[in-house]
Amino acid sequence: MTNLLSRVPIFIALVGKGVFVFFYIIAALKYPGGSWLFPDQEGFSFWHNYLCDLLDVYAINGAINSARSFAIVALGFLVAGILALWLYLPKLFKIKNFNQKVMQISGLASLLTIPFLAFGNHDIIVRIAGAFGVIAFISCSIELYKTGRKILFLFGLLCILVFLINYYIYETGLFIRSLPVIQKITFVLFITWFIGLDLALYRRTMEPMARL
Repeated sequence: MTNLLSRVPIFIALVGKGVFVFFYIIAALKYPGGSWLFPDQEGFSFWHNYLCDLLDVYAINGAINSARSFAIVALGFLVAGILALWLYLPKLFKIKNFNQKVMQISGLASLLTIPFLAFGNHDIIVRIAGAFGVIAFISCSIELYKTGRKILFLFGLLCILVFLINYYIYETGLFIRSLPVIQKITFVLFITWFIGLDLALYRRTMEPMARL
């Protein structure tokens, strides 16, 4: 019974990410149209729209954004899923230390900032969440390296690198036309990494002597 209860946060983390993908697909299908490059386009464009376009009250073409409620639900499930992961993640490591506290607190701070995207101030929210996120990812990668989880460590480094490329393009405007696609690739990489961490936690709970 104890082992079963210890896995509940992992199931919440996995389900949250799956439901996020489901509702964001629905939101993309409901989006009226318009992108910053092509304001009159119909519907949501994989190549030209940002994911955050789905959260705006009005679509870029001026119509009321019928995708917004679905995007907010999707974002809520994503935050809940990753919140469960960051709360539980220190239990992946047998030896506890201060760096894991930094990892957990910065990860939670980044997540709790993200929902404010639905209320405007996009640039400020992205910078704050991004700063906390980088701290969380780096501290997590350090712990993964120290415990010999090489695949998760390398994948985490890849995620950090791609995130920094996103941020560089966002701030400088260089290759800005490629950013909507790069943003989606980044999302896929991060969600894949988070799922990898979820599964590592699940395997940890299956260890006969695991003390979670």
